[in-house]
Amino acid sequence: MRKRDHNVLTNAASLLICGLLAGVVVAAAAFPAVAMSGLAAKAGAETFGALPTELTVARSPQITYLMASDGKTPLATMYDENRRDVKLKDIAPIMQKAIIAAEDHDFYKHNGVDLNGVARAFVNNQSGTNSRQGASTLTMQYVRLAISYSATHPADVVAATEDTSARKLREMRYALQIDKELSKDEILERYLNIAAFGNGAYGIYAASQVYFNKPPSQLDIQESAMLAGMVKAPTAFDPTTKVGYPQAVDRRDYVIDNMVQIGAITKEQADQAKKIPLKVKNKRTPNGCVATNTRSWGFFCDYFYRWWLQQETFGATSYDRERRLKSGGYTITTSLDVQAQKGADKAVRNQLSEDATAARMVAVIEPGTGRVRAVAVNRNFKLDDPDHPQNKISSDPRKAKKKIRGSRPNTVNPLISGGGGITGYQAGSTFKMFTLVAALEKGYPLSYTINAQPQFKSEYIIDSGNPAACKGTHFYCPQNANPSMAGVHNMWSAFGASVNTFFVELQQRVGAENVVKAAQKLGITFRASNDATFAANKDAAHQWGAFTLGVSQTTPLELANAYATLAADGKYCEPIPVQEIRGPDGEKLDIANPRCEQRISTQVARAAVDAARCPVGDHSSTSKCKNGTAGNVRGIVNAPVAGKSGTTDGDKTSALVAMTKQYAVAGIEADPDWPQTNQRMRHNEVAWGINPAVYQTLRDAMKGKERINFTPPSGKIIEGDQRSIPSVKCESIDTAKSRLRGAGFEPVVATQKTPSECPEGTAAGTSPDGRTIKGGVVTIEVSAGGGQPKPGTGTGPGGPVVPPPPNQGRPGRPRG
Repeated sequence: MRKRDHNVLTNAASLLICGLLAGVVVAAAAFPAVAMSGLAAKAGAETFGALPTELTVARSPQITYLMASDGKTPLATMYDENRRDVKLKDIAPIMQKAIIAAEDHDFYKHNGVDLNGVARAFVNNQSGTNSRQGASTLTMQYVRLAISYSATHPADVVAATEDTSARKLREMRYALQIDKELSKDEILERYLNIAAFGNGAYGIYAASQVYFNKPPSQLDIQESAMLAGMVKAPTAFDPTTKVGYPQAVDRRDYVIDNMVQIGAITKEQADQAKKIPLKVKNKRTPNGCVATNTRSWGFFCDYFYRWWLQQETFGATSYDRERRLKSGGYTITTSLDVQAQKGADKAVRNQLSEDATAARMVAVIEPGTGRVRAVAVNRNFKLDDPDHPQNKISSDPRKAKKKIRGSRPNTVNPLISGGGGITGYQAGSTFKMFTLVAALEKGYPLSYTINAQPQFKSEYIIDSGNPAACKGTHFYCPQNANPSMAGVHNMWSAFGASVNTFFVELQQRVGAENVVKAAQKLGITFRASNDATFAANKDAAHQWGAFTLGVSQTTPLELANAYATLAADGKYCEPIPVQEIRGPDGEKLDIANPRCEQRISTQVARAAVDAARCPVGDHSSTSKCKNGTAGNVRGIVNAPVAGKSGTTDGDKTSALVAMTKQYAVAGIEADPDWPQTNQRMRHNEVAWGINPAVYQTLRDAMKGKERINFTPPSGKIIEGDQRSIPSVKCESIDTAKSRLRGAGFEPVVATQKTPSECPEGTAAGTSPDGRTIKGGVVTIEVSAGGGQPKPGTGTGPGGPVVPPPPNQGRPGRPRG
């Protein structure tokens, strides 16, 4: 900042003369002493030394820009005032001369206050003519605007702009000091950046964009003259209105003539410029998430906006944080991956319209950073116009009776991320992952086997009238989605086939409270009040029998991040929608950095992912998968994948998670307006099910990306503590059971007989034989006699699946 030496006595005398000409009685309040002998000293020490800091330090409100992760693709702009400060060197010299011609011919000659101008205005205004003149220099106008912008109370704004002699005198006093503190170019730059140009444009950068769709460095003579002419009365000289257009042309030509007077242009240039028809773009800068550059990106923008309001770095209250966002002039590179977002947008809308009852919701998170790469739903992010509503009547019968409209096709509710009353949706068997993790943490290996019954009579107590209770009892008795799922399973096969009775029994052995804790470590937050009550009370959580089947509510964003934590070898990262935040001066803020911590051991995470490869048709060198509920995902994505599907009772929601090392994609299909919907949400059975939306999003996100394999687990977490299985061949069934129990195994008797050389009804052998995990299930094969073993009776991984008795009950609640 360059200071120029002014004669203090000259400044004081100028102020005194201006005050007298303006009709001000200059008393002790204005000057501590009126004796000329002491005026210079007093003025230098007090009058000119009390310059408010906002005139030299404070920045006027600035527009904030949001960009996609590539740093180039515009996402949205947010502002209270559309303004972006630019350096004087980036403003066309002809624009600089135009504003001087329009507002202050002697700008480079006076010391902040134009004595001649004040005198002319005084004489004119005393003459009683209708046309009153002002005498404000550019410097005085800057003072007035700067004080107004820094006001924290409406009364201060009024005081800064009221038409009184006292206010004018204060402006003169500050203008003299500003002219001493700043160079003329600095004052001109600040004025051009703070002036209002109408149509929501503040400052020359915004004005040149709004009216001419070009940067201020490219403005020509007639464009500069029009803009310079507007600052006097932006509404009256508004060229975008029918009434204002001719006045804007007249005002432009007036400024052009003044540019000739100050020698900025020649008469010939002026005549040529005035002949050019005035054409303006009237391109108002979009503001907020309802006006994103791509219509469907509003939900991501809203997630960012809600995230920002939670960051204490930006202010003590949400109001302070919002003001900071909309006036701080930030350049924010968000985490939105254009390729992934476009894929998600297309996938959620594929064969499912925006006004469909089913909301297809997808979230994409990057493992290892927590960066949210995409959020999409088949809805419009906009407020429904109450005067001309488009939204259909709510699907909830109670609301429908009252003619209350639902959230389709238009909504600004955070359907994918939750918040604002959105607590989430049941995600079904995707929650079995938390039981798997808790069991692995407790030391149960992947090869741990359970003889999963068609119906499992648990120790969990529920209402005896609940359909999920065993008949005549108050015990929770879940069933499988299909009777054929029963039999001996290890974690790979049970997770792949989504066997309810396996996981409820495993949860009971591990402790449901530990499963809930595992979910919390992976980022599940329990927004619904009843879920939160269960999760907060250890005793209540211990009795949460159906938790493993996904009866708790979650969001696609939380679900994606929970699985992403496992893909990142157990490193949890807080979901974050930003990659880089820079302030108006270009400084980088640390708040955009990932916030991560190791919450699950690396081997547990790798083991969980190894089992999760089974449901989506993949496997590793250690996996022992048999089949999967979404087995086509691996082939479609064409990359190593892991994940899990989930469905609730009555198909009221459907869910799928699929992930690679680079992206975790979670999708939930539900009716946000009525959780108890009578519409069946689907998976692959129909084209508009949730599965296609998830695997198509992942497929498109992975285009051009490296195929990275998941690291398989190692050590005892795979096979556990292996023990030799005693031979029970040809022994009685009771003896065989006794010997196996004594060796530390859980004996199960096969329901079908096997041809063997042993007497009929005795033990023909075991499955598996040789060695298996301590405490694991060992099936006793019953001899049918006949002298020869049944062809093809091998012992596959984890033992054979024992066929269940026929006609075993109804589907489970929920099912996988």
